[in-house]
Amino acid sequence: MKTENSYVKLFQLILPSDIASFFDLVDVTEKDGVDDRQEVHMYLDEKLVVPAGYKSSDLSPNGFYEAGSIQDFPIRDRRIHLHVRRRRWLDNSTGKSVSKDWDLVARGTRHSKEFAAFLKGLPGEIPDYGPLS
Repeated sequence: MKTENSYVKLFQLILPSDIASFFDLVDVTEKDGVDDRQEVHMYLDEKLVVPAGYKSSDLSPNGFYEAGSIQDFPIRDRRIHLHVRRRRWLDNSTGKSVSKDWDLVARGTRHSKEFAAFLKGLPGEIPDYGPLS
């Protein structure tokens, strides 16, 4: 049984395709949320792939930017928080930092594009706090 491949496949099935394709899952934790709902926190690091328009000899890996947080579809009544760290590169010829441009969240939100589109279709829904009562 190939356990690692099974986890990778599951990761690819439950997360937005852009995230699953370009980021590695490095940790998962579960915590109590503010309203007694469990929350799953997934920590993701950008894969070590040189940005388009550069050769690997032009750039050196230079750590990560601070993690950004994205909310995604709940899983089994647990809120999902994706903590995404984008990779920073050093341009060897200029000494400047370079990174890929990512378009992972819906404009004006901290939600994945798919989750924000879903929430727009629900009247009375406040994305960060659930349904109005």
